[in-house]
Amino acid sequence: DEYIRHGATLDSVSGLRPAFAKEGSVTAANASGLNDGAAALVLMSADEAAKRGLKPLARIASWANAGVDPEIMGTGPIPASRKALEKAGWSVADLDLIESNEAFAAQSICVVRDLGLDPAKVNVNGGAIAIGHPIGASGARILTTLVHEMKRSGAKKGLATLCVGGGMGVAMCVEAV
Repeated sequence: DEYIRHGATLDSVSGLRPAFAKEGSVTAANASGLNDGAAALVLMSADEAAKRGLKPLARIASWANAGVDPEIMGTGPIPASRKALEKAGWSVADLDLIESNEAFAAQSICVVRDLGLDPAKVNVNGGAIAIGHPIGASGARILTTLVHEMKRSGAKKGLATLCVGGGMGVAMCVEAV
């Protein structure tokens, strides 16, 4: 586990070298760390939940995948989110909360700006840069965080989205029940 970075200061992180391009902006301080993690989600129809006496936390309104050129791989959530919102019949203005994976600060800013998201609604409890990125469990972590925050705050509609290696993006619209 690489997080939490105890003792990090603006001075200590400002001197870090770029990770990819010599003059680049991505450093270990503004990229998500890799964390151990595992997750399991229970997914079933409303009828099955009722039959088992279970109360669902949320309803999936839609989901979508999209791909972009691998050169701009972190932007996959943009077309995926647009497709998911369209399938749900929603607009960005309808969203109460958004959980968006933060591979890198520049990538997450791009997603927020291009989709026209309200930053005050995005990753309200911190994203992957703050709390880490459990590879292989990030989708479940993001969706679970979103659904529980929706319940806690009384939010009705949420969007979970993340970039996937190689240029893919995935997004899911969920409604409180």
